[in-house]
Amino acid sequence: MGNEREDGRSKDRVSYRKPLDLNVKPLEVDALVDTGAVVPLLGKDIVDRLGAQITRRAVVTLADDTSLVMDVAGPIIVEIGDRRSYFECLVAPVLAEPLMGQVVLEVLDLVVAPGKRTLAPRPESPAYPSYKLK
Repeated sequence: MGNEREDGRSKDRVSYRKPLDLNVKPLEVDALVDTGAVVPLLGKDIVDRLGAQITRRAVVTLADDTSLVMDVAGPIIVEIGDRRSYFECLVAPVLAEPLMGQVVLEVLDLVVAPGKRTLAPRPESPAYPSYKLK
C-alpha cells in the first residue's frame, strides 16, 4: 500500500462508500496519510458523490495554527486494504486532496511502516483490527 512523498508523508489508495450501499463499487482515490492530522478530510465533490450529508460544523486548527469553521459530513465508510469502518469527515473545497488522519489509522489499526512510509496492519494484529478496552 502507498508510496512516499518528498515531504515524508505517504499517499495510499483509499476506498470510500456510502453506508448501506456495500454492493455498489467503492469510490477509490489516492489520499494523503498525515499522522499529524486527526480526522479524515474530503473535497465537497467526493462528499457529494458519496451522498453524505452535512451533519454539523467544527472548528479546525491548521498546521500554521490558524483556525476556521468547516462542515462535517457523514457517515461514510473508509476502506484501506481489507479493513473498513464508519467515519465522519471534514468537508473541504471541490478537488481538495483527500486526507487521512490518526482517527482512521487508530480505528482500522494501521501504522505507517517504518522506512517504507506505507500503511500496514499493526504487527500485533495482522489479521484484523485489535482494540483495547482498559
